[in-house]
Amino acid sequence: MTELHTDAAKVALALPETTCSQPFGEGCDVYKVMDKVFMLSFHLNGKAAINLKVLPDNGAMLKDIYAYIQAGWHMNKQHWISVYEDEDLDEGLVQDLVLNSYELVVSKLNKGQRKRIELLRLL
Repeated sequence: MTELHTDAAKVALALPETTCSQPFGEGCDVYKVMDKVFMLSFHLNGKAAINLKVLPDNGAMLKDIYAYIQAGWHMNKQHWISVYEDEDLDEGLVQDLVLNSYELVVSKLNKGQRKRIELLRLL
């Protein structure tokens, strides 16, 4: 597992109701909250990458600022970004992006599911 994958997985798995599976086979970890995908972790052309959900405006800004962030590979290009392993990769940025992706997906869950996550965060 690369540093990008390790850091992203550590953040994701610490969040309430997060699961990790490999529905597309070995080599692609899919992270979900309440059965809704918020991160994919994989290798593309020999490079570690993660796909994360973003608000369209934030995604456009991030792609403009960081060379290692591109439109989401195999995903909706407006709502997803791919972050690639890079020597200039900011670990804090990766943590924030994973958390933001999770929060975006949680915001779309039903009231009961959101309440459960809110309560689990208090524990």
